[in-house]
Amino acid sequence: MNKTYAFLATLVIIAVSAIVITALVATNKSNNQDRFSVTGSGIVYSKADIAKLQVGIKTGAKVTAVDATREATARMNDIVGELKRLGIEEKDIKTTEYNLSPVFVTTKAEGRKLSGYEVVQNMAVKIRDLSKIADVITGATQKGANLMDNIQFTIDDEYALKNKAREMAIQKAKEKAELIAKQSGMNLGRVVSVNENQSGWGRSYSNSVNESYTMNTKDAVAGQSIESGQNEVRVEVTLVYEVK
Repeated sequence: MNKTYAFLATLVIIAVSAIVITALVATNKSNNQDRFSVTGSGIVYSKADIAKLQVGIKTGAKVTAVDATREATARMNDIVGELKRLGIEEKDIKTTEYNLSPVFVTTKAEGRKLSGYEVVQNMAVKIRDLSKIADVITGATQKGANLMDNIQFTIDDEYALKNKAREMAIQKAKEKAELIAKQSGMNLGRVVSVNENQSGWGRSYSNSVNESYTMNTKDAVAGQSIESGQNEVRVEVTLVYEVK
């Protein structure tokens, strides 16, 4: 008798479990079928107000590590002093790389041998007055900088621009959803979720200054025309609707 009850109880549990699983699958299937998503993009353009520049030095091979370090320190101190003289604040100057390494040369007669040590050091410089970009480049090279790369023009505070781009993105997504619903015969319900992606696109400019350049070449840097142009702030929004 006990075995019979146990067997019947087991059957009941299996049957209930099957009903629950079937109901969940049906619910999930229904939920997936009753959802409609659409994406809209909002783009706002604005003139950049910040320039970011990588400035650095490469000493070349020196007899000892101490010699390389001393030269790098002296040149970097001169560069930083010039940047501050041009109005760049200390908070806007940040060392991003410092590398002291041996330098090897290979010759047919002697093979590979140590020729000395060199230092490579780079700083990230933020320029808030864009009219000083050429002065910063010229001043830094005249004080010993021979590595310069990746000028990026950005917007210091994008909060208001992102809000405007988001508003545009949502409006476009709604208009697209209403148009698709009208064309397909769907009846849209409420918005059940919102997903947002943000991206800002800045302009960049790269330049390298070789240590062996003449002073005339360094002076010519000041005559370069480096334009900031406009930056793009983009917000992409995906709206998920219920379908009635």
